[in-house]
Amino acid sequence: MISRRWVAAAAALAVTVGVAGCSDGGGAAQGGDVLTIGMPNGTQTNNQNPFTGTSSALSLGYAWAMYEPLVQVNPVDFTADPEPWLASAYEWNDDYTAFTFTAREDVTWSDGEDFTADDIAFTAELLRDAEGLNTAGLPYDQVTVDGDAVTITFTEPQFVNRDRVLSMIVVPEHIWSEIDDPATELNQEPVGTGPYTLSSWTSQAAILDVNPEYWGGEPAVPQLRYTSYTDNNALTTALSNGEVQWGWTFIADIESVYVANDPEHLQYWAAPGLAIDALFLNTQAAPFDDLAVRQALNMVIDRDVISAQATSDLFPPVTNPTGIAQPVGDPFLAPEYLDATLSVDVEGARDVLEAAGYTWDASEQLLDPSGEAVTFTITNPSGWNDYLTADQLIVDAASQLGMSADVDATTVDGWMEAIGNGDFQAMMHWTETGSTPYEVYANVMGGQYLQPMGEQATWNFGRFDDASAAEALQTYATSSDEAAQTAALATLQQVFVDQVPAIPIVVKPFAAEYSTLHWEGWPDESNPYAQPQPTGTQVSRILMELQPAGD
Repeated sequence: MISRRWVAAAAALAVTVGVAGCSDGGGAAQGGDVLTIGMPNGTQTNNQNPFTGTSSALSLGYAWAMYEPLVQVNPVDFTADPEPWLASAYEWNDDYTAFTFTAREDVTWSDGEDFTADDIAFTAELLRDAEGLNTAGLPYDQVTVDGDAVTITFTEPQFVNRDRVLSMIVVPEHIWSEIDDPATELNQEPVGTGPYTLSSWTSQAAILDVNPEYWGGEPAVPQLRYTSYTDNNALTTALSNGEVQWGWTFIADIESVYVANDPEHLQYWAAPGLAIDALFLNTQAAPFDDLAVRQALNMVIDRDVISAQATSDLFPPVTNPTGIAQPVGDPFLAPEYLDATLSVDVEGARDVLEAAGYTWDASEQLLDPSGEAVTFTITNPSGWNDYLTADQLIVDAASQLGMSADVDATTVDGWMEAIGNGDFQAMMHWTETGSTPYEVYANVMGGQYLQPMGEQATWNFGRFDDASAAEALQTYATSSDEAAQTAALATLQQVFVDQVPAIPIVVKPFAAEYSTLHWEGWPDESNPYAQPQPTGTQVSRILMELQPAGD
């Protein structure tokens, strides 16, 4: 499965496990001449748009080898200062309503045109004005250019969105200004500033070669080859036999299944953060439109078992009812929740249901107050084994309460469309991360993401609608008063605990598998210069660190 990334939707062709072994292809055959990269995201479409989550470029991650951020932000090292990238310098004002970036000199686009401050300004205006691009909901206001400096102002303070603002990628004005609808543009001849350019996209692979004009110097890796595998199992095989040298998929019993094939070179790193995997619940549809059902199910799930059986203990269980990962999130916890823990309480859950008017028939089937059987389906993509295992364990837990539940393993594109439209009852999904718990709560409860059923939502898939949560999120995001922020965060924790808009399951680290057989310089626990996944804006940073093994 993927981490915190949209997957390609309806597609024209399938890229499967056999691709990596083709005559012009795999890591084992090419050795140090190519870096092979894989993701288990199934069918792709020839879409290279860096703004739309359904594009192949974003699904597999190679967008970030072509398009670069203004600043590189490190979400796995909160002590690290953001590193200037396309911006040679940056600053923000005291209340985070204005960010100023200085355009780096001597940068060219891959088509030879100069990169300038106007490109930064154009991209910010594009995100502000073009429908469907500002998926983060940032309140852009004015954009001004003064020489090489670009100032972007916002109508509200962007304290919690600092990383998003700094990580803004830049597209060339001379190309994108001619595009009528940026949100639907396929961008099949992408032009970026990054260290690589797309040389071919076929049913066999996406191949990127070195950008000879790259401002950061020549990368050591001559060629990148990206493959989309049908599921976790297919990618696991490719990673384990060396066909893929960098990727991310959940591997059960990773030490014996993956590392043991070549303990010297097959490595992985699960970098801690604040993101979690949660059971997202549709709060606008039965049975999870009833608080009692959400509370009761939350009380019977054994997260230790899910961590062990679904993630092989790679993802630790969420232990705090606020959903805040510990110990990294301890500084954010309200005093009343600092020592709170989640534990299984079947009898307590039955009491909650009984008090809400639920009963059981002679076969111990749970009946709602109107006498209807309580049933639900958990929907996740086929092949995402960690999620599907967790789903079944949750079904088993629900059976202790007499709830009839099942698991629907569907296609990735069908799943993405369904959850965006609110056409689901329950599903496992990740949250984003950041330097505060804001993203976790906004992803689950954010009023800015709230959409009517049937209209696509980018977060708050469960359509949780609570005025106090929306107000607290707004205060936390916009206030420059530390006391007000602390009070708002305490409110968010209380709403999350009391209203159970989603059920926290396991902590979601930034995890990736990689091989050091041909390439060294990967981020790891001893050198956490970036998060290790191949699908983030830090990809260009990692690619420029890699060197041939043994050099």
